[in-house]
Amino acid sequence: METPPELQNVAGDEDDVTISNREYEDESIIAVDFGPTGEKPTVDIIDETAIVTVGETQFEFDVPAGASDVTVNDGILTISG
Repeated sequence: METPPELQNVAGDEDDVTISNREYEDESIIAVDFGPTGEKPTVDIIDETAIVTVGETQFEFDVPAGASDVTVNDGILTISG
């Protein structure tokens, strides 16, 4: 599963944001850590679009093909499929 370009742009703009991609036999996981912002990210899914809000910053991206779940847990945005 490919990391959405919008997430790559956020990571490129912010030094504290890190993205990791993991490929397993039966699952792919993209994890985005927004770093020590003091703000907890939230995610809303509308149709095939994910809307992420971190403090006053908001951005959206198309949910990758093959993704079965997009969640936030302990400040980490996780896309799995």
